[in-house]
Amino acid sequence: MPDKLCAIFKLLNTATRAKGGRPNLGGRKLRAAVIGGGPAGSSAAEALSRGGIETYLIERSPSGAKPCGGAIPLCMLDEFSIPLELIDRRVTQMKIISPSNLTVDFGKTLKPHEYIAMIRREVLDSFLRSRAQSYGTNVINALFTHLEVPDSPDSPYTVHYNSNGSKESISVDVVIGADGANSRVAKSIDAGNYSYAIAFQERIRLPDEKMRYYENLAEMYVGNDISPDFYGWVFPKCDHVAVGTGTVCSKQDIKLYQNGVRERVKEKIYGGKVIKVEAHPIPEHPRPRRVRGRVALVGDSAGYVTKCSGEGIYFAAKSGRMCGEAVVRSSLNGIRMIDEKDLRKEYLKKWDSQYINTFRFLDILQKVFYGNNAARECLVEICGCDYVQRMTFESYLYKKLARGNPWEDVKMVVNTVGSLIRSNIIKEEMERLQV
Repeated sequence: MPDKLCAIFKLLNTATRAKGGRPNLGGRKLRAAVIGGGPAGSSAAEALSRGGIETYLIERSPSGAKPCGGAIPLCMLDEFSIPLELIDRRVTQMKIISPSNLTVDFGKTLKPHEYIAMIRREVLDSFLRSRAQSYGTNVINALFTHLEVPDSPDSPYTVHYNSNGSKESISVDVVIGADGANSRVAKSIDAGNYSYAIAFQERIRLPDEKMRYYENLAEMYVGNDISPDFYGWVFPKCDHVAVGTGTVCSKQDIKLYQNGVRERVKEKIYGGKVIKVEAHPIPEHPRPRRVRGRVALVGDSAGYVTKCSGEGIYFAAKSGRMCGEAVVRSSLNGIRMIDEKDLRKEYLKKWDSQYINTFRFLDILQKVFYGNNAARECLVEICGCDYVQRMTFESYLYKKLARGNPWEDVKMVVNTVGSLIRSNIIKEEMERLQV
């Protein structure tokens, strides 16, 4: 009988090594370090811990809050089991305001059960970290300083961090970088540079009568006074509004553009008190390299923020979860070493096949509609179309490509071209009159 068991064990071990030729770990579990405790890092850590991986999550500032509009799509609530009590506001009305103050109601096609959830990042991030910890993640409150990359394929990575003034380190098999746009993990693996925007936001507590106006309403403003390549926003929170803007090409003028937003909304926020000022870099496109060796990047570290809309929370959490699950699958729940091929096949290839075209499409939209005020007027005008609104919300709320009507698609293209032509004619005429 013992001989039969031994033979079975050898057969299983041979089969395990045969899958990519990677060795078993000799009775211990695969060890992973996740750097950064936002939605991306916490979701990755949760997936790793639930899959049997020995997981360490390093977060510098657990009580910190990233300057973020805080809008999350409806599908994220179910997909990531977000408790409804974490939601500050359920936005069912949106207004988009053009450079000439043409205003379009952008929520008229929402169904009775549909809304955009507004949530504070410090609340969401804390919840996701705590849940990862409940599944066995070891949370370390420390500043990640640098990563030692091994010379041999199966040797461990050494993660260095500073905890309460003390220099510490841990050795791990896998590293997931979720430490934001200025990722030190990305620098450690020479992941390449990318363009980034600066987001600037003020949290303003309004008088009760002013706050009632924003109870379930969000506003987006476009114009040269707001940003040369992005939009400004007023998003409602529990007891205040978030007022902000962003830019890629004129970062040095970000406060000037913030003043532009405040000027446009001054009557609506009159009497309000600024309770917090925030600024943060936001990536504009995926990094050239997102996987190297046994290191993978997720969320902002990987560059997963969409142009045109600036959405990042859902894609951060989704990429973190997909990466964590990829490590679990490749390691057979933590009993087998993985390599770069595993991460590319199980994480990067699947991510790109599912989302990379979305990022490319929104990149095109931003180039078309955010370049000048004439194009922005066109953007707001076509947003008044019910068909455009329905297609937009179905894609945004459920993160699935909405199925359109071919005839309506043709009409939308024709109307868009016509609107662009009209807007440019008006622009040229105004410039002629100013000469």
